[in-house]
Amino acid sequence: QVQVVESGGGLVQAGGSLRLSCTVSGRTFSSYTVGWFRQAPGKEREFVAQFTRIGVRDYADSVKGRFTISRDNAKNTVYLQMNSLEPEDTAVYYCAAGLLLVSRDPALYNYWGQGTQVTVSS
Repeated sequence: QVQVVESGGGLVQAGGSLRLSCTVSGRTFSSYTVGWFRQAPGKEREFVAQFTRIGVRDYADSVKGRFTISRDNAKNTVYLQMNSLEPEDTAVYYCAAGLLLVSRDPALYNYWGQGTQVTVSS
């Protein structure tokens, strides 16, 4: 059974940084594309970044240049380094894994974590 567990959320002031971690267990980690999504109150879940199983990194325009996604296959973990955080980044951040090649569509991801809250104060 595949499990996805996020960690690293919290409260930070605008301009600050946080690093989120996502650990995926249950199958050969390298076969997954792993993505980060977020959902703010009253809004739909939106794509943030993905690190595909073929090594492609992809970012939403809203976070490009501020967020960095990385992957450690030996630790079954994907990281999301978030710098220059803005109040608009406040949301619950979800990690998801899937056997897809590359996609920003959350419906194509098979496994989801419970989410971690990120709050950026102004």
